[in-house]
Amino acid sequence: MNTFPYSNDNKRYRSLAYDNSVRGIKSYKAVVDIGLSCPNIDGTKGVGGCIFCDGGSAYFAASPSVSVEKQLDDELRRIRKKSPDATAIAYFQAHSNSYAPTDKLRFLYETALGHEGICGLSVATRVDCLSSEYLDYLSELNTRTRLTVELGLQTIFDETAKTINRCHSFSEFVEGYKALKARKIRVTVHIINGLPGETTDMMVQTAQILGQLQPDGIKIHLLHVISGTILCQMYERNEYVPMSFEDYTETVVRQLALLPPETTIERLTGDGDKNTLIAPLWSRDKIRVLGTIDRLMASFDTWQGKLFRKTDNFL
Repeated sequence: MNTFPYSNDNKRYRSLAYDNSVRGIKSYKAVVDIGLSCPNIDGTKGVGGCIFCDGGSAYFAASPSVSVEKQLDDELRRIRKKSPDATAIAYFQAHSNSYAPTDKLRFLYETALGHEGICGLSVATRVDCLSSEYLDYLSELNTRTRLTVELGLQTIFDETAKTINRCHSFSEFVEGYKALKARKIRVTVHIINGLPGETTDMMVQTAQILGQLQPDGIKIHLLHVISGTILCQMYERNEYVPMSFEDYTETVVRQLALLPPETTIERLTGDGDKNTLIAPLWSRDKIRVLGTIDRLMASFDTWQGKLFRKTDNFL
């Protein structure tokens, strides 16, 4: 019998579905691309972006040349085909969505917030794109809407970060994360399993250390090999081997046991564009991945937070 306190179904982790049920609403996301870049793309810190980057994570979003209003109109129309009365969170996803002057960002965010049917904002970015002026604006914005900042961490290991051309360190991540939490802003952190050179123990350690920061949400991704990326070139030269289905699902189960039970698990695997996904092809069957994680957790009699222990003054 599942006695995990943050679940009202068969899940042994705190899911978005659980959070939605507690709030009495279903949370949808309307994806927006505002055409920003990243400091590891434009030459400020590096060029080319992360080795897995194929031009932004919002491959399913509209072109940034389309206005924010039109993008939101189209997204709400899509969402409301299934749920006619739905509202949505405007999700600024592609690249680093705080990498612009604060006045420009304020205009774009406020445009989204003023759109009919939008009830909040989610902003994906990097910790090295958080100016003091921008943080002050977020602090004010946080008093009047549902706000989440999504930070890409990917790994706690600086050597891996160099390999993937991340161009910031884990210590920089912690500094930026704490600046957001000092302003009581909700933060979701992204990590990636299967990065080049990492063992499963290293991936588990990333989750363990991240858990000590007690983020509000975590998204766990599988590293996809997408055509046209630097990672794809490495794969074709046999310099990179993707994770197997078995290794991935077992690693996620180990990670969940070390994460705080109060942290919402917003994703347990990523969505690769089926038109450009090269490997691993097993990742196309998302239902199988999620179902196997559920079965393994039950089989091992484990749950989110089973092994979590908060260490005082850690990080």
